[in-house]
Amino acid sequence: MTLTDEKFVIKVPASSANLGPGFDSIGIALNLFLSLEVEKSEKWECFSTSEELKDLPSDEQHFICQIALQTAAKYGKELHPCKIKVESEIPLARGLGSSASAIIAGIELADYIGELGLTKKEKLLLSTEIEGHPDNVGASLYGGLVIGSYQQGEVDIVSISDITFEMVAVIPKESLLTKDSRGVLPIEFSYKDSILASSISNVLVAALLSQNWELAGKMMERDIFHQPYRKPLIPFYDEVATFAKAEGAFGVALSGAGPTILCFCEKGKATGLEKSLNSAFPDMTAKQLSINFTGSSVSKLNNCIVK
Repeated sequence: MTLTDEKFVIKVPASSANLGPGFDSIGIALNLFLSLEVEKSEKWECFSTSEELKDLPSDEQHFICQIALQTAAKYGKELHPCKIKVESEIPLARGLGSSASAIIAGIELADYIGELGLTKKEKLLLSTEIEGHPDNVGASLYGGLVIGSYQQGEVDIVSISDITFEMVAVIPKESLLTKDSRGVLPIEFSYKDSILASSISNVLVAALLSQNWELAGKMMERDIFHQPYRKPLIPFYDEVATFAKAEGAFGVALSGAGPTILCFCEKGKATGLEKSLNSAFPDMTAKQLSINFTGSSVSKLNNCIVK
């Protein structure tokens, strides 16, 4: 569709990855959003009213613009400059997929104004090549619960929408960069440990799909891929996890690389759990979340979906 003077909106949900043992392969879309309000301009301009985003570049050096320009260049296209208002409900460097949502937003921007005609599968491969794994980007693109695999330049993903549970994210004020939390992980696993770790992940998926919440929570706790190494970076993890389970959570896991802790509960229980967690941990923010099932979207300002 040709870029006109009419404004359009790109909306991308946040995501949480791993859910414990599903390291770099399981993700879930959340109802927090990155939103871009875009219009044609003579030069690239990016701005935001959000305090957390105000220090980011205001021209084509903005990360989202860079992703868009790189995506278009890959297909031999040049993009018309745009003025972009960027707003986000997703806290930066907290394990809620802020970088993945920005990658998807940049690809959607390039696809729309560059008329690339990309399929969802092509967008997934592009974003996975940038991110290195499909869990966060897959969830932000497709919505729902996603299980993905990326190898030898190919990405395969399953998106599941008929699943119902709620979550409460316990978000600390401190950030934790993914590169720092990856630095504490082991370089390799033994054959025996690899079998054990993957079996735990497999049972987690089966438990979620069969709505065996107690078993799902058990598998989240038994992860050996990453949480045992990252928990020491998050000193309040055990206290939050113990309290959340006592208040009705069926499972607790690091959200991505952390430091946010995601507490999972059956539908209808998140409101009470959020209240209890906010009362018990006033130095952090407990926020009720639900699964987003729509994934990324592009629409005109009148909410007419165009892609």
